Amino acid sequence: MTDSSTSNLFPLPEHLTLGKTVQYEEHYNPKLLQNVPRALGRSTLNFDESNLPFMGVDIWNGYELSWLNMKGKPNVAILECRVPITSPNLVESKSFKLYLNSFNQTRFNSVDEVRQCLEKDLSDCAGESVAVTIYQAHQFSKLSMGEMNGTLIDDLDIEVTRYQPDKTLVSTCDHEVEETLVSHLLKSNCLITSQPDWASIQIHYKGKGIEHESLLKYLIAFRQHNEFHEQCVERIFCDLMEQCQPEKLAVYARYTRRGGLDINPFRANFDACIGNERHARQ
Repeated sequence: MTDSSTSNLFPLPEHLTLGKTVQYEEHYNPKLLQNVPRALGRSTLNFDESNLPFMGVDIWNGYELSWLNMKGKPNVAILECRVPITSPNLVESKSFKLYLNSFNQTRFNSVDEVRQCLEKDLSDCAGESVAVTIYQAHQFSKLSMGEMNGTLIDDLDIEVTRYQPDKTLVSTCDHEVEETLVSHLLKSNCLITSQPDWASIQIHYKGKGIEHESLLKYLIAFRQHNEFHEQCVERIFCDLMEQCQPEKLAVYARYTRRGGLDINPFRANFDACIGNERHARQ
């Protein structure tokens, strides 16, 4: 089911392969990478892109990275890349997967050569420097798993009738608090294909207390909303800032993987440390 109310919010680039049948390439081809201007999604959020209301990063994890050494022997690794939110472009996820597949039958001298290649190509695509870390098989045991800290609000007994984002669903109390709230019930859909995108979300804020029931209803309301991961998180951040006017706000979503990739956008209006622990659903 396509959500026409969101899919027509802005015109999408015609060059995207997302939603189209393509052939997989097994030899290195940086031209497979495609981007989407961040300005397209941000144009609906009513803020000046030259003066962003948040800081943050988009953390990508890739679990299907493989290449050949100079003797033709395969290597496998896990990829982490951090895309700055000040970059003019998003990296489109299907093109990222196709690009990574093009390493499969390509020979490289070293893992560092692979990393440098990834950093250059992803930076060119995003329009700003992208940091890449590669974890080889002997390093896998050092990678940690965990879950988001905070008060889980998913067990609240609420009635839900809205499945499109509505910032007016969120309400506040008079008392001031600083707390961290967590939900595993965030679901949105791909802007182009309408395939489901599943996520856990952590919201830390300081200000007037947000009614937990109202926040849960608001998050669940994304269930039939079509928008990219990064745009959903920025929409949530902006809606909460407008409705609740907190002094501090951080929004962190960890989406489940598709095609061997997961995307984890983080937005905050204050300096905050952010980890990259893989969740059980990832």
